Amino acid sequence: MVNEVKSEYWPMGVTEFQWLSPLGYISVWSSEETVCRITFHEGDPEYIAKPYHALAREVIRQLNAYFIGKLQTFNLPLATEGTAFQKKVWDAVCHIPYGRVASYSDLGREIGRPDATRAVAGAIGSNPLLIVIPCHRVVGSSGRLTGYAGGIERKRKLIELERQFVVSIKSTLF
Repeated sequence: MVNEVKSEYWPMGVTEFQWLSPLGYISVWSSEETVCRITFHEGDPEYIAKPYHALAREVIRQLNAYFIGKLQTFNLPLATEGTAFQKKVWDAVCHIPYGRVASYSDLGREIGRPDATRAVAGAIGSNPLLIVIPCHRVVGSSGRLTGYAGGIERKRKLIELERQFVVSIKSTLF
């Protein structure tokens, strides 16, 4: 795995860096205390530099562990900005087990809003922390892969990655 990153300073102590994952560059915005945003970056960064603070290095360590099947749940200090409804949906998404999927309507029922499937989908579409808040685990009611900010192909690959390691873990127990 390549540990190249691009770093760019933002106001208020927030920096952006880009890390080359197996699925392309990932952009991460964080301060020294919290992670604010994680998205896939399209194209190549203009330059590569190492992250300058400990939290940025920890984000990379945890993403590396995730992509090689050694981490199923992230443990990072997060600073999410959203409505109370969005945060409730994102919390429910975090409870979808690694290697499994749930539908938008499943999540609506989980948060006590079975009639809010479209609003749930909208909240998931606003997820600022891809992979860490695992919205790639949310599918249509028929099981079909639906929208993902990182692209449907990446969503498919993330689900396959997790299922591969769940199967590997189970098969080594017996």
